[in-house]
Amino acid sequence: MKTIRFTESALSDFSITLRSRVNAYFKQTQKSRYGNLEMILKTLFMLSLYFVPVLLVTVGVVGQTWQLFLCFILSGLGMAGIGMGVMHDAIHGTYSKNKHINKLLGYTLNLVGANATLWKIQHNVLHHSFTNIHEGDDDINMPFFLRFSPNAKKNVIHSYQHLYTWFFYGLSTLSWVTTKDFVRLNRYYKMGLLRGKNIYRNTVLKIIAWKVLYYTFILVLPILFSPFSIGQVFLAFIALHFVTGLSISLVFQTAHIMPDVTFPTVDSEGKVEGERMIHQLLTTCNYSEKNRVFSWLIGGLNYQIEHHLFPDICHVHYRKLAPIVRKTAAEYELPYYSKVTFFQALKSHFKMLHWLGNTKVAS
Repeated sequence: MKTIRFTESALSDFSITLRSRVNAYFKQTQKSRYGNLEMILKTLFMLSLYFVPVLLVTVGVVGQTWQLFLCFILSGLGMAGIGMGVMHDAIHGTYSKNKHINKLLGYTLNLVGANATLWKIQHNVLHHSFTNIHEGDDDINMPFFLRFSPNAKKNVIHSYQHLYTWFFYGLSTLSWVTTKDFVRLNRYYKMGLLRGKNIYRNTVLKIIAWKVLYYTFILVLPILFSPFSIGQVFLAFIALHFVTGLSISLVFQTAHIMPDVTFPTVDSEGKVEGERMIHQLLTTCNYSEKNRVFSWLIGGLNYQIEHHLFPDICHVHYRKLAPIVRKTAAEYELPYYSKVTFFQALKSHFKMLHWLGNTKVAS
C-alpha cells in the first residue's frame, strides 16, 4: 500500500478554532465526551432486539411462518442497531472512558458474525484516514461490478449500477459473515496492517471460533429446536441479512457517495492536497438532522460530518456539536453538506451512482 500523506500537516485556522469551540462546549456544559445513560439504554434495547426474537423462535414460542420471518427481520434490525449504535462507538473508543468496556462492547460485532479487529482496520484506520481516496479508503474499494469513485476504473456494467447496487447492499452483511473477514485478513496482513507473533494464525482461529458461535445461535439452534424446517430457517436468515445489509449500507454510503462531496486524488509522491480535518469536511455529508428518533436508531450517523471531524467523541453529542461545526465552517467559507431528509439523501445517492456509472475516469 502506498503511503498517503496530506500536504498540510499542521492544523489549519479552521481546525484550531473548531477544536477550541468544541472543547469549550464540553467545559461549559461539564459533559463527558463519552457515552451516557442514553448509550446504556440503547445498548440494552439493540441487544434485546437482536437476541430475543431468535430465542423466541428457538424455544418454540413462534409457530407460524410469517412469525418466523418477522422475528428474524426484527433481529436483523437489532443487528444493524448494534453495528451503528453500539460497537461503532465502542471500537472508536468513545462508548466509555474505560478502555476495557470499549473492548468488551466492541465484541458485540463478533456476536453478530463479523470481526472487531478487522473492522477497526477497515473503518478507523483506512476509511477515517483516507475518506473517499481511491485505493486508500476501503469503504469505496468495491468489487468489479461497483464503482464508488470517479478515480476508479470504469467498465460497461457500471452504467446500470444505479439499478442493481441496492440488491448488493442487501447482501453486504451476508458476505461479511461468510467470506469477507478472511479476504480482508489476507489483504491487511500483506499490507502490514496486522503485525505480531503468530498474528495471522491467531486471528484466523478467533474468526472461526466467533463465527461458529454466531452460526450456532442464528441457524443451528433454531433448526434443531424450532418447529420450522431447515429451508424455512435458512430463508429467514437470508431475510435477516438483507434487512441488515440494506440498512447499514444506506446509512453509511449516503454520507460519502454523494454529488456534492469531493474525491481527492493522490499524486505520484503519495500526497493529497490539503489538511486532514478540512478533508473530512469536504468528503462527508449529513442528512435528516432534525429527526431525533431516526438519529437515535442509527447511532447518530446522520451527523457524519461531526463523526469524521471528532471520531473521539461519542455520537450522543453530535446533535449539539453540529451547529458549532456549521457556524465555524461558514466563517471560514468552507462547505457544510447536508440533506434535509434521508429520502433526499437517498435520491442524491441514486444520482451519484448513475453519474459514476456513466462518467469516465477523472483525469
